[in-house]
Order: sequence, then structure tokens, then C-alpha cells
Amino acid sequence: MTVRLGIPAALLYYLHYPAWHSFFSALGVEVVTSGETTRDILDLGIREALADACVPVKVYFGHVMALREKVDYLFIPRMVCTNGETTYCPKFLGMPDMIRHSLTDLPPIIDVRLDVREGWTARWQACRQAGRALGADAWTINRAFFKALAAERCHHRLLQAGYQPPEAIKIIVHGRGGRRTGPKADPPGDLVFAVLGYPYAVHDRYISVGLLPKLRKMGVRVLTAENLPYKALMRQNLDFDKRLFWTYSDLCIRATEYIFKKGGVDGIIHLTAFGCGPDSLLDKFMEMKARKQRSIPFMSLTIDEQSGEAGMVTRLEAFVDMVRRKKGAAKGA
Repeated sequence: MTVRLGIPAALLYYLHYPAWHSFFSALGVEVVTSGETTRDILDLGIREALADACVPVKVYFGHVMALREKVDYLFIPRMVCTNGETTYCPKFLGMPDMIRHSLTDLPPIIDVRLDVREGWTARWQACRQAGRALGADAWTINRAFFKALAAERCHHRLLQAGYQPPEAIKIIVHGRGGRRTGPKADPPGDLVFAVLGYPYAVHDRYISVGLLPKLRKMGVRVLTAENLPYKALMRQNLDFDKRLFWTYSDLCIRATEYIFKKGGVDGIIHLTAFGCGPDSLLDKFMEMKARKQRSIPFMSLTIDEQSGEAGMVTRLEAFVDMVRRKKGAAKGA
């Protein structure tokens, strides 16, 4: 009987799932995900997670609960550092422990630790630990590791070509549309917006209240931080006394600086989650940069478990209309 491994479709899923899926599939394991976030999944998470946790953590709890009776193992890695410089938010570091001590009747959890500051073999060591937990031999683990690296490179190429993470996952994992790596054919639109924020908030259609599809329907083409050149982002001079400590906060502020310097967009939207400490600090830094630049309109949208579609649409329509009028007036002048 094939072993079934569950991977919650939240938090790290959007940027790492293609590599994880490739690795575990090469081990002969059936990978099962919890699917897209729904109201039922969010309600499960709200009931079990700490009341003061941010909404992405509550969503993750719900996805774990949706999987726990369907799989033999759960994969919940302990992500610490993947770039040698910044650290992931404490919710990533402590997620395996939070899940174990909050939920009952769970299958065994594979909670490998990944910190590349421990040496250049850290990623391989993490994969070896996960493979051994599933009973795989060394040769099979090595082969699976290189397949995961190939899937990761393909995922990165698709993001750089303009695809968003959910679209890239469908292409790589589900084979929808073939293994495309050319530029994405964007729908027509007279405006281009950069939607910045943590990927697990921006790309979760439920908790973001379908922000990206709504903008496209309004005639807006969308860029996210995942579409921007990573090496160029890392070269940005932020004029801070020190680098932001948290990985996704650092990436987002660098994307903000890059866009303000390079231009090419008509507006910037920051999607922030209520209850997230690092995000509240990040939002203030982004707002301060926007006030200094004044060249590109900036808006911040806050989401939580009670976010409604009507209020989101009203604010989006007003912002899009304002930017469109501003752009039209500039052309007329």
C-alpha cells in the first residue's frame, strides 16, 4: 500500500510545493494537499489556533485538520533560514510544535529543520532526514533531491516569466498547459499594479478575497514580488541602519524600493494581515517610502478572518479609478 503524505496548502506551500512534491513523489510517496482555502477550513483553524494568532496561522491550522484523517504522515518543516542572511517568522520556526501541542489524533509529523547557515549541505541533509523518516534508501533520496532542485528551478523560471505561484504550481505539478517557461501572455489592461505582501496572503484566494482576479477584471495587470528579479532585489540600498530581520518582510521592502526606483507600474497595493507583528512594521516602512517618493500611488489593505468582499471591492474600485484618472490627466498634460 502506498504511503500518503499530507502537505497543507498554506504558508510555505506557494513557493516550495513544486520542489516538495517532486522530492516525495520520487520516493514513491503519494502526496496529498488540502486544496484551496474555504470558509470551513478557516473556521476549523479559528476554533483550534490561538485567538491572537494572525489569520495565515489560523488558515494553516485549518488545512492541517482537513488533512489529518486522510494521510499517513504530515510534512511540516521547520524553516529557519534559506538565504544565509534573514530568518523566517517565529510561526515557521515553531509551527511543528504548535500543531503537536494544539491538535489531537494527528499522524506522525515529519518536521525537518532547514538552516543554510549550518553549512552548504544543509538542504541535502534536510531531504535525507525526511527520506529516512519514510524508509527510503540513500540512492533513492539522492535521486529525489536532484529532481526537487530541477522542479525548484522550473518554478523560479515561471515566476520570472510572469506567472503567479498558483499558476506555476498547476503547470509543474498538475501538467496543465505543459512545461511552459516563456513569458506569460497577460490579459489586456491599461494599468499595471504591483501587489506586495507575504505570498501566503497574496496568493490565497480566500483570505485575500480574490484580490488578484478582481484587479484583472478591472483592467489591471498585476505584478507581485515573486515576479521581480531576486538578485536585483538583494542589491537594493534601503538606507536602513540594519537589514530587516524577517525573510518575507525584507523581501517585500526590497521589492518596494526596487519598484519606486525602476517604475513601470501605475500603483502599489500592500496586502497586510491583521495581527501580524512583522507585517505591521513593514507596512509603516512602505508607507514612509511612498510618502517620500509620491511618484506611484500607494494603498494598504488589511485582511483578517472577518474580511468582507464588499468593502474590499469598494476600496479597490476607488483606488483604480483614482489611478486611472491620474494617468489620464498626465497624458493630457
